[in-house]
Amino acid sequence: MIETSVFYLPSSGSRAQIERGLAGLDPQIYQQMLRELGEQARLADQLGYDSIAFTEHHFHVEGIELSTNPILLDLFVAMQTERIRVGQLGLVLPTHNPIRVAEDIAMLDHMSGGRAVAGFARGYQRRWVDTMAQQLHGIHGATPGQHDAIDAANRAAFEEHFRIIKRAWTEDLFDFQGDYWQIPPPGTPWDLEATQRYGAGVSDGIVQQIGVVPKPLQRPHPPIFQPFAASERTIRWCAREEVTAILAPLRPALEQELFQVYREEALACGRDLQPGQGLGVLRDVIVADTDEEAYALWRDSGAFVGAAWFEPFHFGDALVDPNTGQRPSVQEMLDTGLLLVGSPDTVSRQIEAMLAYLPVQRIVAWQYIGLVPHNKLMRSLELFATQVLPRFNEAG
Repeated sequence: MIETSVFYLPSSGSRAQIERGLAGLDPQIYQQMLRELGEQARLADQLGYDSIAFTEHHFHVEGIELSTNPILLDLFVAMQTERIRVGQLGLVLPTHNPIRVAEDIAMLDHMSGGRAVAGFARGYQRRWVDTMAQQLHGIHGATPGQHDAIDAANRAAFEEHFRIIKRAWTEDLFDFQGDYWQIPPPGTPWDLEATQRYGAGVSDGIVQQIGVVPKPLQRPHPPIFQPFAASERTIRWCAREEVTAILAPLRPALEQELFQVYREEALACGRDLQPGQGLGVLRDVIVADTDEEAYALWRDSGAFVGAAWFEPFHFGDALVDPNTGQRPSVQEMLDTGLLLVGSPDTVSRQIEAMLAYLPVQRIVAWQYIGLVPHNKLMRSLELFATQVLPRFNEAG
């Protein structure tokens, strides 16, 4: 059984509009994106996709990754759908107040009728992470694959924020003393008779503990995900914390290793998981009536933004074979299921090739809204759900 989530950056504008420059500043392009997103989300809901998720990025005047508030996009989608889960892949915790994150996701969970998913990331783009986090202890964006003092501080802040959010969701009242947060701040006065009668957490007129409300509708909290993992340390942390790790596309041997690491770490914590349980993989998914049409759509979407936007952040480094120093060709990525692009028959073969070396139970299907014309993306969602996934799920 393969559960499939649809994932949006999203982008504002076609390739031609982005190449003209400053597409992100055009409100009409953004309005068009929202209209298309609503229609695509309603279709994904009807087709049985498990969830829909958005990333978080800021200041992208280029038009790529216009997803400044994924929780608002989640609510936008939830108000138009009935069953599909809504979430984030993910909120960049070091740039946020963790208490506000806990509150906002709990509110989303209530407003969506218990359909919220929580996704937390560390943040790597310094233009916005450094700006947004400057009043939160000076945390910076951490370059993928680079382990230095910036990375260590980013990870420490992320993990502390995560602990606070979990406690805010699961404990009626709590206090916390960490490296970055003191909750409540020492000596905070609160001498309210109503609290003495109806509340808690105050002693001798001083706040001792706080209670974050509302609590999530789902108990003890919504499912938690972390995108897009690529290191053993992160995978082990996810396994210990019962967080579903979503792997970015990696060389197959590394993906196999990390799947095994997750299972081993979970077992050490007393959880005997099935192969593939607790993980997922991110894949470009573009399905069309012919291979040629799908490849053409991918060249103007996944291939375009991959080369222009993600390569400078070293996202392709984990695809390099350490023995040869070579990266797989596009054809090799298609043949091994690192890309799911083609006709329904072709994409089915690609998934079969992936399953031959990796026990995948969850695919996060990247949707290039704006870069793939709306009618073509709608067709892709339909073909993947009706002509590809049933081949793998009916027997399960």
